[in-house]
Amino acid sequence: MFDAMRKYAARFRTFPRGETTGGRERRPHNLFEAAAAYVAARAEDDQDGIDEAAAWVSPEALSFGVSELACRAVIALARERNESPRTVARDLLGLPAA
Repeated sequence: MFDAMRKYAARFRTFPRGETTGGRERRPHNLFEAAAAYVAARAEDDQDGIDEAAAWVSPEALSFGVSELACRAVIALARERNESPRTVARDLLGLPAA
């Protein structure tokens, strides 16, 4: 299952735009790195970080990465709290119990 997700997600990767660091070309950021940086910057209210991470991949790829990060975070919290993912997701959003 994860292999299929990786193959699907790999289609969204961007390639370096000729940028160099110290005389060598930088490797491209993948959508999961972009999503992690984007969400962390949002949590810290860091607009420069948000803009930088958003530029690493296409908007569609970033959306997919953020969605995948949200799913994984909810699952991890649900396991930690010994609750259902639905209960945890609703709690995180401040919604009443279903």
